[in-house]
Amino acid sequence: MKYKILASLYIVLLFTYSSCKKGFLDKTPDGDLSLKDVFTNPVYTEQYLTNIYTHLPYELQLVDNPPAGSAPYNVFTAASDEMEMSYDPNFANNINIGNWNPTSNVNDIWGQCYIAIRKVNLFLENIDQLTPSELATAAKIDRWKGEAIFLRAFYYFCLVRAYGPVPIIDKTVGLDDDLLAFKRQPITDCVHFITDECDKAAAKLEPRITATTDYGRPSKITCLALKARVLLYMASPLWNGGVTLADQDGAQLFPSKDDSRWQTAADAAKACIDQAETAGYKLYRSAGNDPQRNYAEIFYVNFNDEVFWTRDDPGYQNIDAYSEPRGMTGAFWPLQTPTQDLVDDYQMANGTQPILGYNADRTPVINPASGYDESGQAAEETNDYVAGTRTMYVGREPRFYASIMFTGQKYKWLRDPQKRSTPLQFWKLGLDGRPVASGDNYSKTGYMMKKLTNPAFVMQPKSDPIRTWVFFRLGEQYLNYAEALNEAQGPVADVYKYVNLIRDRSGLPALTAGLSKEEMRTAIRHERRIELAFETHRYFDTHRWMTAETIDNKNIYGLNVNGVIKEATGNDPAIPFNMASDAFYKRTVIEKRVFEKKDYFWPVPLGEIEKNPKLVQNPGW
Repeated sequence: MKYKILASLYIVLLFTYSSCKKGFLDKTPDGDLSLKDVFTNPVYTEQYLTNIYTHLPYELQLVDNPPAGSAPYNVFTAASDEMEMSYDPNFANNINIGNWNPTSNVNDIWGQCYIAIRKVNLFLENIDQLTPSELATAAKIDRWKGEAIFLRAFYYFCLVRAYGPVPIIDKTVGLDDDLLAFKRQPITDCVHFITDECDKAAAKLEPRITATTDYGRPSKITCLALKARVLLYMASPLWNGGVTLADQDGAQLFPSKDDSRWQTAADAAKACIDQAETAGYKLYRSAGNDPQRNYAEIFYVNFNDEVFWTRDDPGYQNIDAYSEPRGMTGAFWPLQTPTQDLVDDYQMANGTQPILGYNADRTPVINPASGYDESGQAAEETNDYVAGTRTMYVGREPRFYASIMFTGQKYKWLRDPQKRSTPLQFWKLGLDGRPVASGDNYSKTGYMMKKLTNPAFVMQPKSDPIRTWVFFRLGEQYLNYAEALNEAQGPVADVYKYVNLIRDRSGLPALTAGLSKEEMRTAIRHERRIELAFETHRYFDTHRWMTAETIDNKNIYGLNVNGVIKEATGNDPAIPFNMASDAFYKRTVIEKRVFEKKDYFWPVPLGEIEKNPKLVQNPGW
């Protein structure tokens, strides 16, 4: 079976697609362009390179299903226990109930990544045709090579985190090449390829992007961050002895367990941290060092000192629109709804865990040392909530108030004078809750996602804050290092140091001294759950830890959003908060989720296996 792609037609299609995109790429002249035309013209060469970025995943877009042929959208947040998507057609909901298979997946990670990888291969094989000039100096050409090498590594990472072992194709496939020669490579070989590419790219890239015109391009530190993350995955239970899979020739695709991989991951993360800090990166802190703003602003103060690499998506506003409560003028898409499971995991301001577990009726087992209470109401208002707010939202850690919208919260207080002089009300017939007649456009859990949104966003008249998605940041590397080091050496001083730096930035006390290795593992996993919430980490963390078969195979809870506080008054903003009924605050099953062992990896698309029977399918599919 032959791999049939006509190079000249490919170039024409490439620029036809690119010409409708805004950003680096401008429209190229009509007509056929040969490879020589592209790679002897510095303008076309850079346009070609920039086009490779168009296949980066749209991780900022949590709701929409992708149109055919587009870069993958983010289904991972809503397919984790962080969120329930109040939009049934979303593919994440299919994953959650087990309604997917090798032919049903509309999020074509496999196809889009390999298209991008082929473009990189063509670029690297032809870039040396370009003669250095004023428009493309030798240094710039070398930087372009570094960018392309890094992008190929990143696309392979996107493949392996979803599918596990994949074929490594580092050259263009010609008309006479046999597709059957391309088999899935062992995961260790895939990881070695990615890390080797990261090292090669890092040697060609500057430590930090400083020119505003180059924001969105990778730096040396970006390469080190990807290397550290993939090595953390390689050390984790799923890839490190947790799976048995052989190809059709009997070769094993996963290795035996080797605990030394944790030290390798720790060394890579520490190297990234040290070089990042030398380059001027640091944990972001707001102008007034307010703990809540320290955390919230990471995600809307673009290109701040914590962020290594982003995908710029200036035209996408729906991350805000889908989190705008119904009571805001013009809002009608409240779809991004955090689970009660996540809400319960935020600690108290004093650093204690409020809930230790649950009784059979799902009422919480409250930690008596935490000061947490669910039955009372706040006697006084604060900057975050009004008097009368349920005490389950009182005294929580700053990251809670930066991440979660809840009933009683002062959301965009007085921004909308007609309606937003009242707190959020997510109960049925409340200002932001389920109306009498509604489809899916209301919060199904009684919460909305606040993190990642921009407080300057206004639905009507619509504002247009420029948005970016953060792929890598320093805070993640602190937690990567702490996790790997704890697994390699136990809770040594550096483990405490880097977890506590994350906690201190958000106004939390340091971890308790004297933790065992197992206790520290629990603390680190908790810290990742909170610090990295909604950033596409939770789905892959529970998979690589092999805890998803428990965490994602059970009921997901929210509040009883059909509970009416005072139905007769409808949306009357004068409803006093002392009338909030217990019925609304009852933990209620939102969805019974399903997870089987096969779900640790996505199925290889059936169409790819039909083209190449050497592509063995993942276990269980």
